[in-house]
Amino acid sequence: MIEIIKEIFIFLRLRKKLWLSPIIIIMLIFGGLLVLSQGSVMAPFIYTLF
Repeated sequence: MIEIIKEIFIFLRLRKKLWLSPIIIIMLIFGGLLVLSQGSVMAPFIYTLF
């Protein structure tokens, strides 16, 4: 898992696409939040954000 993250950031740095890194990080956070909230009590509150 760490290797994949490291490889993505090396790719972004070499291709001069560092402006994409905040977008990728936010998408990963929201995706993790959705996966972790499946079936929990907080799910209705989280889904109202989207």
